[in-house]
Amino acid sequence: MFERWPRFAHSHAPLVLVGAVAVLVPLAVLWSLAAGEYGSSFSVPGSEAQQLFDALRNRFPSNAGDQLTVVVKPAGGLDDPAATAQVEALRGKLAKLPEVVGVSSPFESPGAISKDGRIARIIVQYDKQASQVDKTAATGLIDLVKKESVPGFQVDAEGAVVRLAEREPPGSSELIGISAAIIILLLAFGSVVAMGLPIVTALIGLSSGFFLVGLASRFINMPSFAPQFIAMIGIGVGIDYALLVVSRYREEVGRGSSREDATARAISTAGRSVFLAGGTVVIALLGLWASGIAAIGWLGTAGAVVVGIMVAVAVLVLPALLRFVGPYLDRWRMPGVGGPSADSTSGIAYRWSRLVQRYPLVCLVVSLGLLLLLAAPVLDLQLGTSDSGNNPTTFTSRRAYDLITEGFGPGANGPVLVGLIIDNPAAIGKVQALPASLSNFNNVQQVSAPRFNEDKSAAVITVLPKSSPQDPTTVDLIHDLRDNLRATFRDTGATPLVGGSTALFIDVGQQQSARLLWFLAGVLALSFLLLMAVFRSLLVPVKAVFMNLLSIAGSFGVLVAVFQWGWLAGVIGVDKKGPVEAFLPMLLFAVLFGLSMDYEVFLVSRIREEYVDSGENSEAVARGLSVTSRVITAAAAIMVAVFGAFALSDQRVVKEFGVGLACAIFIDATVVRLVLVPSLMQLAGRWNWWMPGRLDRLVPRIGAEPAGSARRAPAGRPEAKPETP
Repeated sequence: MFERWPRFAHSHAPLVLVGAVAVLVPLAVLWSLAAGEYGSSFSVPGSEAQQLFDALRNRFPSNAGDQLTVVVKPAGGLDDPAATAQVEALRGKLAKLPEVVGVSSPFESPGAISKDGRIARIIVQYDKQASQVDKTAATGLIDLVKKESVPGFQVDAEGAVVRLAEREPPGSSELIGISAAIIILLLAFGSVVAMGLPIVTALIGLSSGFFLVGLASRFINMPSFAPQFIAMIGIGVGIDYALLVVSRYREEVGRGSSREDATARAISTAGRSVFLAGGTVVIALLGLWASGIAAIGWLGTAGAVVVGIMVAVAVLVLPALLRFVGPYLDRWRMPGVGGPSADSTSGIAYRWSRLVQRYPLVCLVVSLGLLLLLAAPVLDLQLGTSDSGNNPTTFTSRRAYDLITEGFGPGANGPVLVGLIIDNPAAIGKVQALPASLSNFNNVQQVSAPRFNEDKSAAVITVLPKSSPQDPTTVDLIHDLRDNLRATFRDTGATPLVGGSTALFIDVGQQQSARLLWFLAGVLALSFLLLMAVFRSLLVPVKAVFMNLLSIAGSFGVLVAVFQWGWLAGVIGVDKKGPVEAFLPMLLFAVLFGLSMDYEVFLVSRIREEYVDSGENSEAVARGLSVTSRVITAAAAIMVAVFGAFALSDQRVVKEFGVGLACAIFIDATVVRLVLVPSLMQLAGRWNWWMPGRLDRLVPRIGAEPAGSARRAPAGRPEAKPETP
């Protein structure tokens, strides 16, 4: 395919492009007519918190929909008759909003008014889950809150419905990332036309992926941050993949090849590397189904679809675009900038590689020390979840969160629910006496009376901790409650369950920690086998796996330092420390391990090309690094810029993604590719390309270069010169 298709696409370019348009346009039409909504529901099958959620939904059907809290703070306090009238008027307006089925009165609900009488909570009940509430109904509530909040009468709202409505629409971070990519491509290519081609192909692929995932969200549950996730991955890999192909095309044209031959050679080399690298990303992302959380599995599938589309555009559509654009790639040049790559031995990258190769052991030790230093904060990693308290203060949900903390204590923002499933009526008396014993637990501020369903087959008690949802002492309280209640209700005919949002994410963290090692082992094993099949080597895949783990660990260390410890957090608009999202390590690992393989495949493929042509390992490493340095630097700079732009998002989880991805790519393209790779490959010598003969015969061949284009080092003899054809 890599030899025949580019020639076919070059000869039949109009047909190929018409076919691409014939796919894209119907997708766009279908998306405009039938796209679904991204939601916030998050289920963790088998967890105690999920069991409680399901039980309450089934046994308390009147509360099956989502709730939100409207918080009011009159300047003169709630004892003021004017304030009372304002609150009642607000309740009336809330009750008239679409899809609202109930509005509580703080004057009739115990505990709804703060002890000092200054702050009140109004509970708004919907008849459906937050992700199913119509968008206009949610924005209507926020508009009402803004209108009613006037000097002397503060009104704010918090809840899943509000958080979804406040979600930042795609556009701003993407625009910043693409703008930065345009500047970097101009510097790399020195030509406006050459710059535009990777941007166009990335937008084609991103649009197709966005349309497909948008249609899929009509039938499956996609997290609310899925659009930003798709955009991050799509823009980054889309531009990078096209950049690799276009750079190789220009290099071949610069060597005197015809444009058709240059296209064929670019796809059979760089395009093959793109296919292999993209395949690694897809494998890693599909591995997210190992998380056991459907929303994360579907998110990984969406990312895999987008990456697969980007690979298809780079390998299948880009050759046809080169047929028309190729002759004009160097039009509108910027004097003294860019230009086709050349395998010169006089460039900075070549001299740098030779310097590292002259002192390989020193460079290896120093770079490993730096990476271990960056990774050190991981030892203090705390998994949890962000909440409205981590939102910007411009959000009504954040202001409501702060008001609730002010009036009712930090634990009121994350109440713990104690549910009892009652199979024996004799246990009802024990349930009714439970609040008294719960009040004696450390870190408990308030305990509600049991609320039974109609047939008294279930009861729920609300426990307010003294500490905030993200405080470790709240986690300890939940564990203590679970242990104590299991012992208390053993053989009583009642089953205790402890849940709530805080408990749910404790369960998520425990589940992800238990599955993470298996996930890591699976992804690492598949990647190892893939690289071994590509490079016919044992050492190259071992080195790749080890170095990628180091760069990922370094990025995790930065995440802990910024978001958990608060170092330089204000630079990206984070004004409150908190734990790292419970599902983030697995998700980030999948993306980062796949993306870091891009540079590994591209760089080592080129080093191998040089090696099989010359048989001289040291020179092959230096020349491979020299030839690919501009492309890898530009590609990495684009990814860092694109991912870094998302660190400016209003959503904390998107910030964490952006910072983690940007840091890992920066580490990978600098410390790893510029220091670790040349030093390790220099120390290994011909052992880089050694593979036992029997294993060489067993492992299938997945060529990193076109068949017959280069010679292969013989298996089983690292000291041998490459065979002569």
